[in-house]
Amino acid sequence: MDPCPFVRVLVGNLSLRMPVAPPAAGAGAGVHPSTSPCYCKIRLGKMPAQSVPAPLVPFDGGDQAPASGVLAAAVHLSKADLEWFNGKPSLFSSRGEAVLKVAVYAGRKGSTCGVSSGRLLGKATIPLDLKGAEAKPAVLHSGWISIGKRAGKGGPAAAELSLTVRAEPDPRFVFEFDGEPECSPQVLQVRGSMKQPMFTCKFGCRSNSDLRRPGMQPEREGASGKERKGWSVTVHDLSGSPVAMASMVTPFVPSPGTDRVSRSNPGAWLVLRPAGDGAWEPWARLECWRERGGAGASDSLGYHFDLLLPGVDHAVPLAESSIPSSKGGKFAIDLTAAQPLSRGGTPGCSPRGSGDFSNWPLGNYRGFVMSAAVQGEGRCSKPTVEVGVAHIGCAEDAAAFVALAAAVDLSMDACRLFSHRLRKELSHPQADLLR
Repeated sequence: MDPCPFVRVLVGNLSLRMPVAPPAAGAGAGVHPSTSPCYCKIRLGKMPAQSVPAPLVPFDGGDQAPASGVLAAAVHLSKADLEWFNGKPSLFSSRGEAVLKVAVYAGRKGSTCGVSSGRLLGKATIPLDLKGAEAKPAVLHSGWISIGKRAGKGGPAAAELSLTVRAEPDPRFVFEFDGEPECSPQVLQVRGSMKQPMFTCKFGCRSNSDLRRPGMQPEREGASGKERKGWSVTVHDLSGSPVAMASMVTPFVPSPGTDRVSRSNPGAWLVLRPAGDGAWEPWARLECWRERGGAGASDSLGYHFDLLLPGVDHAVPLAESSIPSSKGGKFAIDLTAAQPLSRGGTPGCSPRGSGDFSNWPLGNYRGFVMSAAVQGEGRCSKPTVEVGVAHIGCAEDAAAFVALAAAVDLSMDACRLFSHRLRKELSHPQADLLR
């Protein structure tokens, strides 16, 4: 299996310093900005902006930038993104050199009536040269930059922001379902324009009698009979051998008096791997529910993902977030922010950069682990799965992530309002449920 080139751009070691202005005369002189919390909005090209705190440090006039070790933002770039940034600009395209834009605000993050609640202190742009970034890591910027103008001739110096920007290779294996998971599709490995079969999936709906088998016992049954249960996806290699499975072990049932799966009563899947002699062993657990949207916002699919490590008597949480139910989005396991940024700008190879992973709580999982792009409700969804090369040692490793992606996609249907009917591929014949 050959991976696809990806690059991650890491921004960290943020520090903000502002000159101390002479105190204003009289009462009501106001509060100097340095006494207020500050934050930054960071954006690279067309990528979504990220808002992060900007710690204040004393204005000592020195050039040495503090190294806090804190990663502030990470941007993941595919080969197509890199080609867009590295392409030549034209009259009909704004493509060209990648530019990191940073805006610094005083005040707390948030908005009122859609308007940012912070007061803009200044902006800065940092050109980034990403050529060759998929081959070797490079520090693209490190040090102080001015984010404002000097207040008149002889006035105090402008506010300054210190940050480290680093680009490094982050190759990934990419897989694509050629159909919806409930239609038992093939799974293709993708590299550029080339696609080749890698796995096949088999969707199934187990009956009540099947669910009583050892190891497949659901944790509860819906008293009203209004439930979605018994779904599974088995992933086979090209020889036909099963190499991973996602099995719904907790039914998706509506909370009393509602037609939605709530966070307090989520449905759940186990992702299993072969244990030999036809047996399976659990590898991970996925819980999903339907989150109610706020004012003017649509509902979303909430999820919580736990890793089940051998020899560990408790589940290890790796991810929790949500995906918009109407338009879909990405399920992601990305542990980059869990590792400190070293003075050189790269995430430390272990907690505190010690090189010792004996106390690292997440097993062999670190950095970018995987993502799965799924469509929203009522749309034809053919998930695309990306997995970091460090987390695939064999085909069975890849199959486990493929099974997880299928479970996420199917949970979008399992968490649909119970006032909506499911597609026929997902509906149990009532006689089969009650036999």
